[in-house]
Amino acid sequence: MPPRRTSTKGFKRTDSLLSGQIRHASESRGFAQSRLLTQWAEIAGTATAAIAQPVEISYGRGGMGATLTLLTTGSNAPMLEMQKEQLRTKVNAVYGYNAIARVRITQTAASGFAEGKVAFGHQKPTIDTAPPDPALRQKAAEATKPVSDDGLRDALARLGENILNKMKR
Repeated sequence: MPPRRTSTKGFKRTDSLLSGQIRHASESRGFAQSRLLTQWAEIAGTATAAIAQPVEISYGRGGMGATLTLLTTGSNAPMLEMQKEQLRTKVNAVYGYNAIARVRITQTAASGFAEGKVAFGHQKPTIDTAPPDPALRQKAAEATKPVSDDGLRDALARLGENILNKMKR
């Protein structure tokens, strides 16, 4: 019997292609655990992640623990200052040992002072508020008439209407 072949047909998983580059980029800023960057909201909590983000982990000359630098805005710095010890404990839980000895809070924007503000998180998608075209809704409903299952027909009609509206724009 011939050996079993994989069914990927030469394709590779995206994480296997990018994991080395991501690890190199994060290690250059001191992040031995890239999970600290990718899952910051789960580690620090959504409220903290909305106002602060990890910027750098720096190691002192003596090697007695690292310093985690967090970026925040000026008005949120006092709140973070009170949470430093809890954040340090949560981050050290990710590492599995007492890797972080200090947490430093900075209010300097990594992108510079040009904009005067620091953007945290991802941008919210823009919502199109244009009313749906009734002619396109009718066209999508007619295209799905042969489908016997009501739920499937309605879902396909909504999908078709969305596609037609997008093509119209």
